[in-house]
Amino acid sequence: MRKLLVLLLFCLPAFAADHPGTEEFVARAVSEYGLEEAEVRALLAEAEYKQSIIDAISRPAEGKPWHEYRQIFLTDKRINEGIDFWIENQELITAASIKFAVDEEIIVAIIGVETFYGRITGNYRSIDALVTLGLYYPQNLSSDRSAFFSSELMQFMQLAKKEGLPPTETTGSYAGAMGMGQFMPSSYLEYAVDFDGDGKRDLWRSTADVVGSVANYLHRHGWQAGEPITKRAWATKDAAFSEISSRSYKPSISVAEWKDKGFKSSSELAADMPAGVIKLVQEDRNSYWLVFKNFYVITRYNRSPRYAMAIFDLSQEIKKGKEQL
Repeated sequence: MRKLLVLLLFCLPAFAADHPGTEEFVARAVSEYGLEEAEVRALLAEAEYKQSIIDAISRPAEGKPWHEYRQIFLTDKRINEGIDFWIENQELITAASIKFAVDEEIIVAIIGVETFYGRITGNYRSIDALVTLGLYYPQNLSSDRSAFFSSELMQFMQLAKKEGLPPTETTGSYAGAMGMGQFMPSSYLEYAVDFDGDGKRDLWRSTADVVGSVANYLHRHGWQAGEPITKRAWATKDAAFSEISSRSYKPSISVAEWKDKGFKSSSELAADMPAGVIKLVQEDRNSYWLVFKNFYVITRYNRSPRYAMAIFDLSQEIKKGKEQL
């Protein structure tokens, strides 16, 4: 990496890009993250703005209604390849499940939803994705996430140095997520593990590191092995629909209290179990679901309730298919 940065510095006048907010970014990267100014400027000079990234962030799949979103991930092909991935990596997945106390099918489903078991990891250069979203974030969206992506860009620069990644060659999603598990740079730094014991954390080529890192991420966020994720709820006509949160899915009150508010579980559950309620838009109606701590943990990976429900549904289909072999 050092040789690459030296070459970039020699070429800096020819390639320098006048990205908006460059001076403020460089100052923060140096003062808050301990990065070297010359290296930061060299990497920024190499980064390119990509309109296709702005287009993608403006219409994410998570914005689709549930009945459309589900069809993306709950396919026979993704289910069958999930079964194959689980069988091929059974020993590894079991070891991670035991070490981190995370249910095996959830590990498989997350890798399946994120990258189709490593098939689709993204072909955007990470430096381009993070510069585009950190320094050019569109103003017409409902929330400004430029600060988040700017921070991730700084942490990507840290990560590249720490893990020996080629910063101008590393690729991932349009949002800067990387590897088979699609970790953002901050998550890579914090939660990635060397599960194959080779002294490196490689989330592209080491299936062991990917499986272990996904399990560790869920474990560190409080996964409860064997505990429920979600249960269908039946809503009365006068249910407290206004109390359903569209932002936080952390269990807030008990199952019994939700029942008093008009949301009754389709299964027998402990009355004092903490729960939340979500609404999913079906093709011809709405459906309601009680969600528990493990559902909330999945939303730490991706904050969309549709994403968490897709993980749950896919995990159950894969588990059922594997058990039927």
